[in-house]
Amino acid sequence: MAISWIFFTLMAAFMQAWRNAFQKQLSSTVDVWGVTLARFLFGFPLAFIYIQLLYHFYPVIEVVHFTAKYWIYIFIAGVSQILATVLMVQLFKQKNYAIGVGLAKSEAILAAIIGVAFLSNHLSFLAWIGVLIGGYAVFLLSKGNQLSGLSAKTLMIGVGSGLCFAITSLLVREASLELTNLPVLHRASWVLISVIGFQCISMLIYLSLFSRKTLVAMRERMGLTMKVGFCSFTASLGWFTAMSMMSVPVVKTLGQIEILFSMLISAYFFKDKLAKAEHWGLVLVVIAAILVILA
Repeated sequence: MAISWIFFTLMAAFMQAWRNAFQKQLSSTVDVWGVTLARFLFGFPLAFIYIQLLYHFYPVIEVVHFTAKYWIYIFIAGVSQILATVLMVQLFKQKNYAIGVGLAKSEAILAAIIGVAFLSNHLSFLAWIGVLIGGYAVFLLSKGNQLSGLSAKTLMIGVGSGLCFAITSLLVREASLELTNLPVLHRASWVLISVIGFQCISMLIYLSLFSRKTLVAMRERMGLTMKVGFCSFTASLGWFTAMSMMSVPVVKTLGQIEILFSMLISAYFFKDKLAKAEHWGLVLVVIAAILVILA
């Protein structure tokens, strides 16, 4: 179990890179709210199937007890992740694919600062070095080859997305820690189905009332919507489980390896050109990942 968080984090990073790629494709014909819903629409039934299988193969006798704080964490985390996704989709229209993801990856260092300041989290010196190197790597990746072309709007959207993702991650871990009587896999599964269920139902109600054309557009791209949903569910399963095992800043710093996957997808799938600064940023991401693993 000690190194299981590494496996779940790498799985999450790989699947999230593909989810972002499919989201970018979907955003060409579906508005930002539809692209956001695509993350949760098929993720909810998959989360239900997963928790049923988990209890079947790894039964526990303890009955789950949800506290009031648990539901507060779930609500804020769910809303924050919706806002983060909306901002992420907006990034796709501001800069090229890899740089947009790079900006949003400010999440790791923001999670470290917020967690230590407000949630009594603790990081070792080596872990802090890894997080800071990862943050600098994000700066290089966000800057790309045109520093003057990085608009204030792009920067604000990117940091805003990273901040919302950081809040989501921190509160997901706090919600998991509320379920103290369950094993870690079961805790993560309950948080997963709670967050995705809230997001799916609330967005379906909103779009059914105010933007049915968005649902029609999603139905017309059902195959792509299903790809987004599957990748999103698998990524969330990895993130939620890893963050139930290990502190968020450490998980998210290792998770920056997603940028490697995103760059490969960006270069070979979207034909984006990568700058020399981005290659240096990638090297630093790998160094940061090694440091947090050692920590």
